Amino acid sequence: MNKTAEYVSLGHPDKIADYISSSILDECLKQDINTRYAVEVMVKNNNIILGGEIKGNITLKHIKKHIKQALRKIGYDEEYNKLWQDNAININKLKITNLISAQSEEIAQGVEQNGWGDQGVFVGYATQGEEKINYELFLAKKLNNALYQKALAEKNLGLDIKTQITIDENNRILTAIVAIPMLEKEDLRDFVIQTLNETPKNIIINGTGSYTTHSSIADCGITGRKLACDFYSTACPIGGGSPWTKDASKADLTLNLYARKLAIDYLKDNDECYVYLSSCIGKKDLPSAVVKTQKNNKETTQNITPLCNPKEIIELLKLNRPIYKKLCSTGLINYINSKGKPKF
Repeated sequence: MNKTAEYVSLGHPDKIADYISSSILDECLKQDINTRYAVEVMVKNNNIILGGEIKGNITLKHIKKHIKQALRKIGYDEEYNKLWQDNAININKLKITNLISAQSEEIAQGVEQNGWGDQGVFVGYATQGEEKINYELFLAKKLNNALYQKALAEKNLGLDIKTQITIDENNRILTAIVAIPMLEKEDLRDFVIQTLNETPKNIIINGTGSYTTHSSIADCGITGRKLACDFYSTACPIGGGSPWTKDASKADLTLNLYARKLAIDYLKDNDECYVYLSSCIGKKDLPSAVVKTQKNNKETTQNITPLCNPKEIIELLKLNRPIYKKLCSTGLINYINSKGKPKF
């Protein structure tokens, strides 16, 4: 059976939104490590809309400054604006709409009693191979990251990049698809082949023939809309909500990461491992925790009793730190290394 996975760069409008929210969260945590945070971001043209809830001893008087710093970190700086002009987001023309309010006292009450900040179902996955992720996703991400670094270094290429890889049952690459802005048409076939260390049967660069207008000028970016890229593509179900707009008291972040850790822990010599966790708002106990492993097409399922206390899991994964810009840049599932420990 053929398998396909897609990946997008940090310059994609949805990831711009994720990164802006992660950057604001980092700033809040620097001021108050006990910040409670849930802020969504929408980016369209040069308009940025913030909506959500924050609780903590913080001030965000310079929120536009933080947003500009985030965009510069992605690569959308003043020099980029000069090159691409009206074809990409312009940090000198930003209009910020701030709809952030205080966290609900009812939610706060449950969280302060060391309960989870939301209810939901969360899925972790691990498989044998590099980075313990499915091979098609590994390749799509590898190619995307290489193109993003190339775009940062070269003026002709833009930062809003999509890659897509299709492999067959023997892990041979059938198709490699790249969408990348270009000021002038450039042949990237050799770069694709070199990066993948294999010649795909079919390579498609910018399927429409041209790609100039990009980022939030060409598309509306919204937080949490690239979860298939952030998690495991089509290799397993996606549980929970967006992890990028939340502090560690929210299960959408912490239990998704914990499920990934458990999947790596239980993988051992199996071919694949799936972990399913659930939470209840205001409660620390997990209603369910299930591990499913597969080896040689044989499936084994068992109930487990993992850590369930939010505080203990947050401390285990070192999530009460301003690490979220870096986490958003490197990828959520890559935060847990092959030994089931945080990478940084």
